[in-house]
Amino acid sequence: MDRRVQITSEPPDRSDFLHTVMCQVGMPRRATEARVFERQNGPFSILLEAGQLWNGTEWKPKPLPYGTTPRLVMVHLSSEAIRTQNRRVELGDSMRQFLQTLGVQTNGGERGGYTMLRKQMEALAACRLTIGMTSEGRVVTVDAKPIKRFEAWLQQDGQQQTLWPGVLELSPDFYETLAQHAVPLDYRAISALKHSALALDVYTWLAHRLCRIRKPEGVMLSWENLRDQFGQEYAHSKDFKREFRDVLRQVLLVYPDARIEDVAGGIILRESQPPIRKPTISFAGVRRTAAPVDKSAN
Repeated sequence: MDRRVQITSEPPDRSDFLHTVMCQVGMPRRATEARVFERQNGPFSILLEAGQLWNGTEWKPKPLPYGTTPRLVMVHLSSEAIRTQNRRVELGDSMRQFLQTLGVQTNGGERGGYTMLRKQMEALAACRLTIGMTSEGRVVTVDAKPIKRFEAWLQQDGQQQTLWPGVLELSPDFYETLAQHAVPLDYRAISALKHSALALDVYTWLAHRLCRIRKPEGVMLSWENLRDQFGQEYAHSKDFKREFRDVLRQVLLVYPDARIEDVAGGIILRESQPPIRKPTISFAGVRRTAAPVDKSAN
């Protein structure tokens, strides 16, 4: 509620960004032993494959990234790359400073703070991302591994050496598409929703989707549609509906311009103002508007 008051009373002092594909198709939300993750939304599909990192002596398999941390990291990396116009993002000497930048608690333990950040950043840096798209009668496959280079310090953690991230470098392909496909986000909303991967997914999806709707009557999405996109890990549809409705209420608090109607059988999306008016981004002297409107979308 505090964030809602801020958002409705004053504009943000900066914009954060996320790649449009990652707004439409998210990463795993829960821990999984699988080495491959697939998700599809309309004409977009992603294939996320777990990878390995060199720890100084051997290659160590890393799990698939999951949960809120890699989502917050990707927002931070994308935003910093756009602001500095540099693929190489310095994380700083202080892990605490980076955690505070993301709005994450700095307490230790397996589920939070330094340990979770380190594990998820390693998983994110090691994974491979492939995007499949259907556009104008063509089928396109894009190797879009987000992180090309991962630099870390070797530090002693008890009885073993661990990697602490120092520098992440976005891949050229991923970086070059950000100027055309970056969705502006309100960092105050991101901070308010950082407790829930599903809430972050719904917010970033709506930030991308609502301003592209052109039908006067809006777009109807059934609960089956929504579960296919957001609820594949739920065994029962009623559990998904209950959690989605709860998350949607939270999202609407920090996205007050969103026009959504809960109706029998699903929800109706209506054309809405984006959470951040689209800023102009200049990459290498070329000025573009972030996330241009796709007028063919309904």
